[in-house]
Amino acid sequence: MRIGLLGGTFNPIHFGHLHIAEEVLKSCNLDQIWFVPTCEPPHKRLAGNISFKHRMAMVEAALADYPMFSSCNIEGRRGGTSYSVETLKQLNVECPQNEYYFIMGIDSFQEIGSWKNYSRLFDFAHIVVTARPGFSGSLQELLPVAIADRFCYDSDSKNLQCDTGFSLITVAHTCRDISSTEIRQHLSMNRDVGEQVPLAVVEYIKMHRLYS
Repeated sequence: MRIGLLGGTFNPIHFGHLHIAEEVLKSCNLDQIWFVPTCEPPHKRLAGNISFKHRMAMVEAALADYPMFSSCNIEGRRGGTSYSVETLKQLNVECPQNEYYFIMGIDSFQEIGSWKNYSRLFDFAHIVVTARPGFSGSLQELLPVAIADRFCYDSDSKNLQCDTGFSLITVAHTCRDISSTEIRQHLSMNRDVGEQVPLAVVEYIKMHRLYS
């Protein structure tokens, strides 16, 4: 199957995440999107110290009405700092029959050179970079110099292709900006976040008194 992988802290998951997943699912003609909560993020402190268990539960609650979306607890099972290259490698060992599409935003892609063993990401998956409609930059120009010459333009797919055979794909997304930081701030002040967060997630947050 063609599987999209959407990682993040999901602290909490919100409609912005779901909308991006929907657009990538359609644009890349995928069979499923797997949401992969981070255990311990490598580049930033986890705000609020919300446990993996709670964040995974919120993801599962949010996805209940989306049959093409599933949660994946691989980083929680592995524990420790969550490095994407290790997750992709492990998934290819555990489920080698799948073709993986690793999803990231344009801001994250611009910092990919700081990721652990970033050059090996293309050994395991296609990379899907989401950007606002009208993005006019070149992904090749944003690639770290050390790997830029490994890519060439494929006229058939109209994507950049790595020498490993995996592609670098751009997908335009149209969702409005939703900030997890702002959501957490609103929750701490008992403000309504129903327009940004699925109802089942709001109910879970209230039940467990998260972000209060």
